[in-house]
Amino acid sequence: MDFTSHDIAVIEQALQLAINAETKDSKVNHFREVLTKLQKNAAVAMHGTYLQTVSHDGVRYDYDDSSDLL
Repeated sequence: MDFTSHDIAVIEQALQLAINAETKDSKVNHFREVLTKLQKNAAVAMHGTYLQTVSHDGVRYDYDDSSDLL
């Protein structure tokens, strides 16, 4: 499932609201863990899965197989 930057922002906001509204530490920790994972994976997704590099023979693409992290 592909998320847009807007989708990610909405999910982050919902998790922040849940963190602020929850009183049980165990649930707050779970929400924070999910938020951290989302932010980390969103940063990778925003930079793209294809990294363009220049080599001696011209332009080549390194394929980042980070999809298993999602």
